[in-house]
Amino acid sequence: MTTTTSEEKTPYHNEYGGDDEKQRRISLADSAAGTDEELMAVRSQAWGKNGLIYMWLGIGLMWTIFELDNATVYNYQNFATSEFQQVSLLGALSTAGTIVSAVLKPPVAKVSDIIGRAETYCFAVALYILSYVLCASSNEYNQYAASYIIYCIGQTSMQILNQLIVADITTSRWRGLANGLVNLPFMIIPWIAAFIADSALNTVGWRWGIGMFAIIMPVCSVVVIMPLLYFQRRMKQFGHSTKAQATFISFFSKIDIGGMTLLVAGFALVLLPLALAGTTPSRWDTAWVPALIAVGGVCLIALGGYEWKIAANPIVPLHFFKNISLVLAWIMGLMDAFAFSATHTYMYTWAVVVHEFSVRDASFLTFTAGCMQVLTGLVAGALMYKTRRYKWLLVIGVAVRLLGYGVMLRLRGANNSVAELFIVQLVQGFGSGIVLGIFLVVAQIVVPRSELSQSTALELLFIYMGNALGSTAAGAIYTNSFAPRLRDYLPASSDELVNTILNTFTEEPFANGTPERTAINAAYSDVMRYMTYAALGASVFGIILVWFLPNLQLSDKHNLAGEMNQIKAESSKRADEGMLRWWWRTGRLW
Repeated sequence: MTTTTSEEKTPYHNEYGGDDEKQRRISLADSAAGTDEELMAVRSQAWGKNGLIYMWLGIGLMWTIFELDNATVYNYQNFATSEFQQVSLLGALSTAGTIVSAVLKPPVAKVSDIIGRAETYCFAVALYILSYVLCASSNEYNQYAASYIIYCIGQTSMQILNQLIVADITTSRWRGLANGLVNLPFMIIPWIAAFIADSALNTVGWRWGIGMFAIIMPVCSVVVIMPLLYFQRRMKQFGHSTKAQATFISFFSKIDIGGMTLLVAGFALVLLPLALAGTTPSRWDTAWVPALIAVGGVCLIALGGYEWKIAANPIVPLHFFKNISLVLAWIMGLMDAFAFSATHTYMYTWAVVVHEFSVRDASFLTFTAGCMQVLTGLVAGALMYKTRRYKWLLVIGVAVRLLGYGVMLRLRGANNSVAELFIVQLVQGFGSGIVLGIFLVVAQIVVPRSELSQSTALELLFIYMGNALGSTAAGAIYTNSFAPRLRDYLPASSDELVNTILNTFTEEPFANGTPERTAINAAYSDVMRYMTYAALGASVFGIILVWFLPNLQLSDKHNLAGEMNQIKAESSKRADEGMLRWWWRTGRLW
C-alpha cells in the first residue's frame, strides 16, 4: 500500500484533511469556467453554511445603517440649505446628487468585477467618511454642495454593491423575496430616524447629526467586508478568483475607461444643465445651457460608436438594446422614478410651511410611502416566489401608481386633512413596492451572470435618471412658478418678502388667517399641483408599456438568459404567422 509522505501532501490535504477534498476542489474549479449554474455550485461551496449566514446578517445591518443615514441626512439637508439661505437651490442640489448617483453606478459595478466586491466596498466607506467630515465642517453653501456630491458617490457605490451581493447569492425565483427581506429595516428606521433628526436639530444641530455617521458607518461596514474577503479567499482556493487578473494597462481596458468617461460625461452634461437652467435669471437664454446639452448629446452618440467598434469590454453592451425585457424595464423604471421624484422633492418643505408640520411629522409623511413600499415589496416577492410569474403583478402596480397620482391632485392641498395626506402616501407606496422590485428582478434575470453587474447598474442608472429628471422638473416648477403665484395672491408684497419666502422655510411663519399666510399656502399648493400633473403624465407610459413585457417563468436557476433565446425564436414565429393568428392559437401576445 502506498503511503503519502509529508512532502507529497498537497496544501489541500494539509489544510482540509484529505485528497478527496482536493479532487472535489479540482472538479469545482474545472466547472467554474462552465455554465452559470455550475459556477453557482462553486460559489455555494465557497460560502459554506456559516459564511452565507454571516453575509446575510451583514447585508441586513448595512441596509439598516444605509437607510438610517439616508433618512436623517435627507432632513438635515433641508436645514443646511435653509441656513445658507439657498432653499430654492434644493431641487438643483438634489438633481446634481441623483445625476452623480445615476451615472456612477455602471462604473462602480464594472470596477467591482475587476478589483473585487470587498475592495470596492472599502472605497465606498472611505468616501462616506470623507463626505461626513466635509459636510459637517462646511461654512458656505458651495462647500456643503461639494461635500454632498462626495457623499452621493459613496452612497451610490454602497447601494449598487449591496444590490449586487444579494443578486450574487440568490436564484431568479428568490430574488424578489430576498430584496424585500433585506429592505425590512426600512419599516422601522424612518420612524426612529424622525426622532433622531428632531432631537439632533433641537440640540447639537444638523452638523453633528451628519458627523456622527463618520464613526457609525466604518464600524458597521466590517460585518460585510470581512465575509466578502473570506469568500474571495475561498474562491481563489477553489481555483476561481472573483477578481479579474489585470496589468496596469489592461485594467483600464477591462473597466472600459473610454466608455466610462463618455457615459459619465454624456449624461452629466445633459442632465445637470437642465436642473440648473431653472435657477438662473435668464433661464434658457444662458448660453452655457444649450452648449453643455449639445456636448453631452455628442458624448452619448460617441459612446454608441465607441462601444460598437472600439471597446474590448464595453460598459454598455449594445446587445442589451435587443433585449425587450431590459429595454422596457429601463423605460418604465425611468418614468416611474420621474413621477415619484417630481412629487416628493418639495413635499417635505411644503408640509412644514403649509401644514406647519414639525420635523418629526414631516419625516413621518415623507417616509410613509417608503414603509408601505417595503411591506408591499415583500408580499410581491413572496407572490413571485409562489407563482413564478411577475407580469400581472406589475400590471396591478402601474395601475395603482396611475390611480395614486390622480388621487393626489385632489388630496394634496392646503385644506386637506392630515389623514388625507397620509392616505395618498400609502397608495403610492403600495404601487411602488410592486413596480420597483419587479423592474430590478427583470433586469437581473434576463442576462447571464457575467453581465449581471452591468445590467443591474444600467437599470439603477435609468431609475436614478428618472429621479434626476423629476427633481429637475420640480426645481424648475418651484423656481419659475412659486414667486409669480405668490405675487398673484399677494400683489402688494415686496420683492424682498417674496425672495425671503422663496429661499427659506425655517423663519417664524406668518400667523394663520393673515393675508401673507393664506397667499403662501395657496401658492405653494398650486406649485405642488403642477408637479403632480407632470407625474400623472409620466405614469401613463407605464400602463401602456407593461403589456409588451414578456412574462417569463421564474426558476431555481440564477438567471433566465437561456429562456430569452426562446422568446426571440417565438417572436420570429409570431411575425411569420401574424399577430392575430398567434394570439388566437396561443392566447398570448408575448
